[in-house]
Amino acid sequence: MARTQGSHSDITGPRIRTEALRLFAQHGYAAVSMRQIASAVGVQAGALYNYTPDKQSLLFSLMEGHMTELLAAWHEQEAAYTAEASDPEAKVLARLEAFTRFHIRFHLERPDAVFIAYMELRNLSEDNFTAIESLRREYENALQAILKEGVRLGVLHVPDPKIATLAVIAMLNGVMTWYRSGGRLSLEEVEGIYWDMVKKSMQV
Repeated sequence: MARTQGSHSDITGPRIRTEALRLFAQHGYAAVSMRQIASAVGVQAGALYNYTPDKQSLLFSLMEGHMTELLAAWHEQEAAYTAEASDPEAKVLARLEAFTRFHIRFHLERPDAVFIAYMELRNLSEDNFTAIESLRREYENALQAILKEGVRLGVLHVPDPKIATLAVIAMLNGVMTWYRSGGRLSLEEVEGIYWDMVKKSMQV
């Protein structure tokens, strides 16, 4: 099928992802049709299949892209935040602080992607679910490794690093439900408060 006039692959592809992300977050994956996505982008419905095999593939691509970006951004942030740590004990605390602040800021900047990443897992095919869960575990394992290292060094007291990992992430995710820019506290102040709570809950 001929591409709609004015449509270019380097523009249309990203626009399809942007509109699909918005529509999935607003209405839910199951309620959104390929025709709706095409209409939002401004192309014929059949043109979408030049960019994605089907709606399931599009959902997976969005979720995989989010998780891949998350992991890459975390590794970059961790390296930058711990570059000046003078000893192993200081470094593990710097890594934990970096994770706390990074998780809040990264996720607040991407509300639609975060919503889909958590709420649409049930709509993934079995193979796609396995792939996304593997990426999620990789991210969780990054925090768990920090906690285990802190316990080994005697800097942190964490009876079960796996449970603590899930608890910390759940607490940090809570910021997404209530924080609004321009409110009583700045984002930096919120990050500082949450870092203080995380640190105090795990110090010996």
